[in-house]
Amino acid sequence: MTPDLMEEGARRMQAYAQRQAQRTESGGRAASFRRLVKIGEPDFAHGVALYLEDITVSFDGFKALNALSLTVNVGELRCIIGPNGAGKTTMMDCITGKTRPDHGKVFFGSTIDLLRLTEPEIAQIGVGRKFQKPTVYEDLSVFENLELALADDRRARASLWSRLTGVQLDRIGEVLTLIHLRDHAQRTAGLLSHGQKQWLEIGMLLMQDPKLLLLDEPVAGMTDEETERTAELFLSLEGKHSLVVVEHDMKFVDMLTEGRKTVTVLHEGSVLAEGKLADVQANDKVVEVYLGR
Repeated sequence: MTPDLMEEGARRMQAYAQRQAQRTESGGRAASFRRLVKIGEPDFAHGVALYLEDITVSFDGFKALNALSLTVNVGELRCIIGPNGAGKTTMMDCITGKTRPDHGKVFFGSTIDLLRLTEPEIAQIGVGRKFQKPTVYEDLSVFENLELALADDRRARASLWSRLTGVQLDRIGEVLTLIHLRDHAQRTAGLLSHGQKQWLEIGMLLMQDPKLLLLDEPVAGMTDEETERTAELFLSLEGKHSLVVVEHDMKFVDMLTEGRKTVTVLHEGSVLAEGKLADVQANDKVVEVYLGR
């Protein structure tokens, strides 16, 4: 065996050991070495995209999530609202592997236990997350940002200097149209408006073809026109993807729910109310802790 192969083997063994050390049992932070994970395609045959059961997360005695249970169906657009500190971000952290809960279950489809996977593995199987502040490559063009995000090869060098196929070019063009940036394809991303950068980041997620999109206050800082266009974008994605949108802008939530979809209200780490927007807005407890009179 050559020294190069020996070095590569040692590196892979070390990486494998680190991955195993990061894995946890469902329902706890204690490391588990008894179960090996083979990542496969999530099973959506039962119509459920995301399933959280009895999730509890404590930080220095404070329960950021308190026996939280939530179900999101395949192709559903679910809005999550609630006051600051309600546990919305911690919930997303648990889904994406950033935070390990003390107790509970988090399943993607009926077969993928997300608590047994690392952050990169969760992203790889089709869970995409957008944070409130847009993160794009500001020195590159809009087109190049989307090119880098191609699902089949995320390596920057390969994406930037390889020849794109016709299918890939068509996909980039489709996403450019979807995110309202076709006329800005060659513009440097750093010169875009705040709202356009938000769209670009959403487009980068879509290039990876996620099955579940987690979107944290996506219209914060947008103009009214940009907010309306973002609502149109999300509604066009509904059915093709499952979306969980955390938002404080009730006008935007109303656009997304169209008066008929389920809205979930979180408070003190648990579900306070759930139902149509008009119903939760009329809920006395929701008014007291969040909306006000």
